[in-house]
Amino acid sequence: MTIGKKITKRLVESISGKKDQEILLWDSEIKGFGVRVFSTNRKTYFVQYRNQFNRTRRKKIGVHGIITAEQAREEAKSILGDVAKGKDPSRDFQNYKNKKTMRDLVEKYFEVHARPNKKFESYIEDKRKIDHVILSRFQNMKLEEITTLELQILHRDLKETPYKANRVRALLSKMFSLAVQWKWLDVNPINGVPKYQEQKRTRWLNEEELQRLWNALEAYHNQNVSNVIRLLVLTGSRRNEVLGASWDQFDLERGVWTKPSHMTKQNKMEHLPLSSQVVDLLKAMKKEPLSPYLFPGKISGKSLQSIKKAWKTIREAAGLLDVRLHDLRHTHASHLVSGGLSLSIVGKLLGHTQASTTQRYAHLADESLRNAAELFGNKIDKLIGK
Repeated sequence: MTIGKKITKRLVESISGKKDQEILLWDSEIKGFGVRVFSTNRKTYFVQYRNQFNRTRRKKIGVHGIITAEQAREEAKSILGDVAKGKDPSRDFQNYKNKKTMRDLVEKYFEVHARPNKKFESYIEDKRKIDHVILSRFQNMKLEEITTLELQILHRDLKETPYKANRVRALLSKMFSLAVQWKWLDVNPINGVPKYQEQKRTRWLNEEELQRLWNALEAYHNQNVSNVIRLLVLTGSRRNEVLGASWDQFDLERGVWTKPSHMTKQNKMEHLPLSSQVVDLLKAMKKEPLSPYLFPGKISGKSLQSIKKAWKTIREAAGLLDVRLHDLRHTHASHLVSGGLSLSIVGKLLGHTQASTTQRYAHLADESLRNAAELFGNKIDKLIGK
């Protein structure tokens, strides 16, 4: 059914929807301006026109009750004015609808970059940041709508956790860089967001704390997990390297662990000499029913993925509540440096490719240097009878 009268609030509200029938009200003053009345009594304003290719197009203006008849009339005039200039508002709107959203970018990021290239833990960490921070803020926004200002506000909201804020920024930077490569964006909007200054954490266990940790490991009910932590301390290796280690990487006769490139942070093969204590520990572990992995997981064919809950229990038993698993790597390095080993040697054992990475332990070398200086001073004292 169609009706041709001037569209006013009174007219629109006087028309009721009819079952299984759509009613069109056409304005008698503005050609193409109308109201669509559904059987549910929902009423929407629209404008109908012919584009430059003489094709009929209809563009929704808004829902009655949310906008008024007069507001819809003014918008219809504006749209028809654009049509007269050769524009096609419905096409512009369709182009807008086809613009990529943050959800589109997330899905493509995982498909093309994260799943094929990232280690399991890095992939999970990315997913956590995306689910809890990025999508909760930008999920349905078009990429072009996410401005540098929007990202600065997000970064500011995370200022209480600067390390997390910087990691989220780095992840967004990678995602937006890919969007630029794929021609989804012209520029990377995160480039205008500065990083927060980070204070490097240098927590490491002293001798008394190591004794407490070892006692807690001995008492823990799952010695397989205890052995993970023992290897972390004794080798200074990263958590993923130990959890994913397989027996074919070890030559126990020569005492060498060959870490394949895909397991190391630097993506380079590393050959780590093993102490006699580590060799003895591995030989004892090898007496158990064998799996390809040192630490088999619950899922067949996969290694153990995480010991987070176990580590929480162990560190509480040892009274080391502020110690992270990565601090065990710092502990290994710190005791080597304070024991007199050079930074370059320690850097090689840790698999550092840049000397600057090992420099965080430089202050610990002072004590061994001071002891060396004392040796000569004591000798002079003896010579002069002091």
